[in-house]
Amino acid sequence: AKLKSFAAKIIQLLKEWTETFPYDFQDEKSMKELKEIAHRITQCDEENGTVKKIISQMTQNLLMALSARSQYQEIREKFRQPVTDKGTILKSKTQSTQKDILSVCCDPLILAQQLTYIELERVSNIYPEDLMQIVSHMDSLDNHKCRGDVTKTYNLEAYDNWFNCLSMLVATEICRVVKKKQRTRMVEFFIDVARECFNIGNFNSMMAII
Repeated sequence: AKLKSFAAKIIQLLKEWTETFPYDFQDEKSMKELKEIAHRITQCDEENGTVKKIISQMTQNLLMALSARSQYQEIREKFRQPVTDKGTILKSKTQSTQKDILSVCCDPLILAQQLTYIELERVSNIYPEDLMQIVSHMDSLDNHKCRGDVTKTYNLEAYDNWFNCLSMLVATEICRVVKKKQRTRMVEFFIDVARECFNIGNFNSMMAII
């Protein structure tokens, strides 16, 4: 009875640990230790197999989370690669074929909604371990110590880069317009987009536009 009670507490601990800090189990050593602990716990409840089902579901969710984050990391690494022929691409396009943002989306509300989708996608990939990594890094700088091999997640960096990209997009769209009347219209459009972002609650995009 004591073993079953203890096993239930260990399962709860492992469940919360794997859900909150999945990157702690990305290397083979930690995953092997997790499986060994899980195997020992299942032996405490071999009669009905409830613990085994919970452990199996927990492991499956952990592997899915690690796989999803790995794929997300690979996609962002592709976007991080510099484009060497960007100038050639721009030169090959005539002024008439280079569309401005108003020709793509002229409704401030729709653009604000699309920006919010991007914000939510970026935020959903930020985990507590990303914040802990920054705290650990700052602590190592204060104490002049090296923390060793710390896993880089880049999720906060990606969110910060998105803010800068949106700011540069707004500035570029406004400055590339030659006529004052059209430029005024572009400024007013982005003001309306920022207002719609505020109404939605997307303050990050609003500040980037401002």
